[in-house]
Amino acid sequence: MFLTRIGYGIIYFIVLIYEIIKSTIDVAFNGIMRRNIDPIVVDIETVLERPVSQTILANSISLTPGTLSVDLDSDNNIIKVAAISPRKKEDIIPFEPYIKKMLE
Repeated sequence: MFLTRIGYGIIYFIVLIYEIIKSTIDVAFNGIMRRNIDPIVVDIETVLERPVSQTILANSISLTPGTLSVDLDSDNNIIKVAAISPRKKEDIIPFEPYIKKMLE
């Protein structure tokens, strides 16, 4: 069980680095060069129950370029996210399943 959680922690870290690089390229080309900026604030409902898991998810969202966690409502499992352009929930929080398997 412990080794499984460590494995998911390593996978989460790799996915986070990949998403940071992917978002950096996306913001550089679509946001800056093409000036395709349409800011939006969305409420993302998360399946994570523990406050520490939700905090790690909110910080991961803020680490990826083009998104920023504005508010975290731990009681209702909702994270308010500001994005540089409209995106699907899966594009904003692709690392949620790894955090769930790692910490919950």
